[in-house]
Amino acid sequence: MLTKFRKDWANDRVTKIQLFTSSYYISLHGCTKGIKGMMKKLDLFILKSYLGPLVMTFFIALFILLMQFVWKYIDDLVGKGLEWYIIVKLLFYASSTFVPLALPLAILLSSLMMFGNLGEHYELVSMKAAGISLNRIMRPLIVVSVMISMLAFYFANVVLPVANLKFLSLLYDVREKKLAFNLKEGVFYDGIEGFVIRVGEKDNDGNTIRDVMVYDHTKHLGNISLTAAKWGKMELSPDKRYLVFRLFDGTNYEERIDLRGNELTRPFQRTRFSEQYQMFDLSTFQLTRTDENLFKKNYEMQNIDQLSKSIDSIKNQLKTDKLNYDLGYTNNLPLYSLLVTTRSPDTSPPDTLKNVKPKKFIADILTYFPSKEQLAILETAKNSAVNVKQNLDIQHDNLLTKSKLIYNHQIVFHKKFAFSFACFLLFFIGAPLGAIIRKGGLGMPAVISTLFFILYWVISFMGEKYSAEGVLPSWQGMWISSAVLLPIGIFLTIKATNDASLLDIDAWTRFFNKWFNLPKRRL
Repeated sequence: MLTKFRKDWANDRVTKIQLFTSSYYISLHGCTKGIKGMMKKLDLFILKSYLGPLVMTFFIALFILLMQFVWKYIDDLVGKGLEWYIIVKLLFYASSTFVPLALPLAILLSSLMMFGNLGEHYELVSMKAAGISLNRIMRPLIVVSVMISMLAFYFANVVLPVANLKFLSLLYDVREKKLAFNLKEGVFYDGIEGFVIRVGEKDNDGNTIRDVMVYDHTKHLGNISLTAAKWGKMELSPDKRYLVFRLFDGTNYEERIDLRGNELTRPFQRTRFSEQYQMFDLSTFQLTRTDENLFKKNYEMQNIDQLSKSIDSIKNQLKTDKLNYDLGYTNNLPLYSLLVTTRSPDTSPPDTLKNVKPKKFIADILTYFPSKEQLAILETAKNSAVNVKQNLDIQHDNLLTKSKLIYNHQIVFHKKFAFSFACFLLFFIGAPLGAIIRKGGLGMPAVISTLFFILYWVISFMGEKYSAEGVLPSWQGMWISSAVLLPIGIFLTIKATNDASLLDIDAWTRFFNKWFNLPKRRL
């Protein structure tokens, strides 16, 4: 019964499309007004069929990436007493940074699903039978893809730097925040700076504590001050900045190291009390926001103009440091310095040490000194060479760090353009591929789109890593994934336009038989 219903429903959809395309075909030979009206209806039909899956797959991909972020930083979020709006802000900023990953995947999956649905229900065949080419069917979606690519570039250049700034600064503050105050029975708690607290037992009300011990370490002199009480009450101040202990029936123990001769006499003071108040500062448990201006110089928080200025500034600074390094390397060579100081006044210092024999030269110089001083001279020269080597190593590491900083700036610069182009490119992979496989839903399209996206992401990741290490130029590393997928998109578009049987087993069998001159199978 269900199978019959599905067949009737599919036949009804095909009949509607055939009537629609037939009316379009009649109007094509009728009047221009009818043509425009039918084409508008066709464009609206295509857009409605595409935008729904696009929005759905985008939020699904965004949700999956957001859940991965939550599992990654779950230890930094749980147990810190964060307010709900802080967590919501953190998740919102995090989801904004995941758009460059979610949007290309959504475009690829939604275009593949949409054309797969049209092919599965024979709607695509009906349109082609009416004389509408695949290029004409894709035309409104191409316009939409161009608009999405422009919006993606605007997002990457304007919105994403601000989102990264908000997200990374808030995540830093959340990770630096201490765990919420949690006093457990029989456990020494050192979460409050300068104090160690132990509670033997807590009543069911959560405020009454018994067998209380408080070690005062504010003087940083060890365990010289202890307060012990039989029981007490825990309360928060009205502004929730202080924790107040109201202790009863206790004793203060203190070693008086401030008295004269305390090393020998070891004076000790004990004071009993019936009631005592002790306050603990809880301001360190509050979420303190770091100044966002401290993060703005990071390359992930800059737009294209700021990245260009930063790259030029670092390059100029690197050029100056290289000149200083070369000059310092030459001047700090002990042999070169010795040649300069021992040369005759009428000769200029050597430009190179290529023709100098160090061992013979040093041996000749040492002959001018007594044998008792030669060992000291050699030891001094050795220490000087070690110091020079360490200094040059530090300068070399500094040059390498600045070079990598330039690479990272250039990677982010090209990534903004590559992201917008990927949104346009992946549409030309998903749309023709969906028209070829003719399978809709989230089954086969999800598998194929995931494989293509993993291929794109792996190539992009490898290119970024090679660019960050200086193995490849930044523009090559960030555009290599697009260069690999562009021929695939062109090939699939040509095959889909020509109605090539790309997934037909019989067609491939005939192709290989013809290519390898295999004999045909006789029935």
